[in-house]
Amino acid sequence: MFRAITEVSVRLVNKYLPSPFVFVVILTLLAFTAVLSFTNQNFSQATAAWGNGLWSLLGFSMQMALILATGHVLAKAPFLARTLDSLASKVKSPKVAIVVVTLVALLGCWLNWGFGLIVGAVMAKALARNVKGADYPLLVASAYSGFLIWHGGLSGSIPLALATGGADLARISAQTIIEAVPVSETLFSWYNLTIVAGLVIGLPLLNMAMMPKKPFEVDPKLMAEEALALPPKDTWAQRIDDNRLLALILFLFGAAYVYGHFSSKGFSLTLNIVIAMFLFLGLLAHGTLERYSRAMEDSAKGLSGIILLFPFYGGIMGLMVGAAEGGQSLGAIISNLFVSWSSTETFPSLAFLSAGLVNVFVPSGGGQWAVQGPIMLPAGVQLGVSPVVSAMAIAWGDAWTNMIQPFWALPLLGLAGLNARAIMGYCLMALIYSGILITTVFYFA
Repeated sequence: MFRAITEVSVRLVNKYLPSPFVFVVILTLLAFTAVLSFTNQNFSQATAAWGNGLWSLLGFSMQMALILATGHVLAKAPFLARTLDSLASKVKSPKVAIVVVTLVALLGCWLNWGFGLIVGAVMAKALARNVKGADYPLLVASAYSGFLIWHGGLSGSIPLALATGGADLARISAQTIIEAVPVSETLFSWYNLTIVAGLVIGLPLLNMAMMPKKPFEVDPKLMAEEALALPPKDTWAQRIDDNRLLALILFLFGAAYVYGHFSSKGFSLTLNIVIAMFLFLGLLAHGTLERYSRAMEDSAKGLSGIILLFPFYGGIMGLMVGAAEGGQSLGAIISNLFVSWSSTETFPSLAFLSAGLVNVFVPSGGGQWAVQGPIMLPAGVQLGVSPVVSAMAIAWGDAWTNMIQPFWALPLLGLAGLNARAIMGYCLMALIYSGILITTVFYFA
């Protein structure tokens, strides 16, 4: 029965889900229509908010491009590729392969979401090369499902913002939180650990149960990373290009920087430090500047989705937060609507659901926190709900609908060589399971 439901989900998604570019344009039109209908903004004001938002994600887009490219280059290094293949070759069953890639992605994304996305995709490709009968789209979907855990893990932007404290926290929380909140009350609270445990136990079993009767296997030769052509060494300049000493010196510089970061800030895996580790470890693994450069040229082919789509998501974010003078933004209207439906018992669950809806249009943890924090936290306090619980409900809502939002899947899909339609049917089932789990936990929180 469950397999039949999954097959229907996959067929429907393949038949009706538009391409990521068309999807973001449709979201833009929906947001424009809602802004003009409900926020008292005229067309000129809405267009200005959209246009200004187009460029709001440029820095983040570059980070995402580097995460994908440096992670891919590291995975293509001969030593690491052989190691992953060796690990994957020990897996013999397609179902075990699904469980393994899900757990690897969950662990990776709990540590750091950028690291987890890349590691999950790389592991999916290694398993596809080595495990006969494994369904490749399901392997990649299982890797992406691990991304659900990120906001309940060590790189979750909202719990980290709570732990940092300061004037920004007081402002965004509308003065409901004026002191830093330790992670013992957020990441290591009973309700957050319950959700994490439910995902770690349930997602591998769910993904394994979705194994299709006729798996889509890929030719292992197509999954193999092509060996890079070695540069000639006919001239002095070519020998310098392929000199290992220069690469080693640059790696040592990078290692000193990373060591200094962890020495001064503890185990703080920021996005920039993850990129740095991928960059310098990849350089060491490839051995020379020339070989690393050639590997990077090949990996950069998968960046088109990020380059094309991220500005349009920035435009949607601009529409969601824009407001006429004395009026409310569309994000605020959605949040207030859910607040009006809430009671003390239902508020955390409805805060989670409202965050899931807003996340479809504002797929950024920091952006969503800025939109919903000033509204949801004081509203929860008036109902007797802890602002910390409200903040974590927003965090999990931000993570939840990523399962049907291709924004975050683009780096993983670029690395895996698939389109969104191939995995979103499976991800829809993960959305349903996790939605039931998280809503239930927050009802009792």
